Amino acid sequence: MRLDGRRESSNVEDRRGMSGGAKAGMGIGGIIIAMAIAYFTGGNPLEAGMQAAQQSMGQNTEVTEGQREFTAEEQELAKFSTQILAGTEDVWTKIFKENGATYQVPTMVLYTDGTQTACGQGSAQMGPFYCSGDQKLYIDLSFFTTMKRQLGADGDFAYAYVIAHEVGHHVEYLTGTLQKVHEQMARLSQTEANKLSVRLELLADFYAGVWAHHDNKMFQSLEDGDIEEAINCAQVIGDDYLQKKARGYAVPESFNHGTSKQRMKWFKLGLQTGDISKGTTFQCSDAEL
Repeated sequence: MRLDGRRESSNVEDRRGMSGGAKAGMGIGGIIIAMAIAYFTGGNPLEAGMQAAQQSMGQNTEVTEGQREFTAEEQELAKFSTQILAGTEDVWTKIFKENGATYQVPTMVLYTDGTQTACGQGSAQMGPFYCSGDQKLYIDLSFFTTMKRQLGADGDFAYAYVIAHEVGHHVEYLTGTLQKVHEQMARLSQTEANKLSVRLELLADFYAGVWAHHDNKMFQSLEDGDIEEAINCAQVIGDDYLQKKARGYAVPESFNHGTSKQRMKWFKLGLQTGDISKGTTFQCSDAEL
């Protein structure tokens, strides 16, 4: 991506150097990343996924603050993340204004290992996540290393897609979709709730694509290979891809983020059209997803 001269967002809390454990929130990593980590470390992916789902509100653990110097790579990733966040602010402020609304910017929290959130104790194990309780997205920058080494998803636009996806959940919150769907999910069986979760995640993928479309239109930010990086990222974090890689087969009723095909489809639709009215993941049939 071309980011030279791009501003950095001031809506950032840098909590790196603090440590703590546990689980939290709803993120692009979420349950499937917990499964992927279990697979690559010799654990039971399906068991890890079940435990992650059951611990979405986390556990209270002690958090301690420490001092350490950050590597040049870590600092570069931090700068990159704040520039991408700034880009989402510019794009969504414009889109909301065009639709007669005011965009309320979220805060990005950079942390190490674990941190306290309004949704419970956040953990790096769960990957980046958005907490509607405080309208903040939480990212342990080591996740990008996990993407590269364990999932084979690398490149700056792939990382930008991750951030834009979490901002997509914030857009869902601002439009009321997130709250409405969570209320519905609480009344359903796990299998039926998973189906709604998939639609939420695919909508966030679509919004990530919408952001990329407009960011490129505003700043000419995309370079050759960028789109392929994001599409590859969407593929390797599909529920079916990770489950088949881990166990040799997939369990569709346990999907809560969407298949590789679905995630790529909705991201590409947002990227190609830039039209938020095309985000119909809750209007289309299962077959059309």
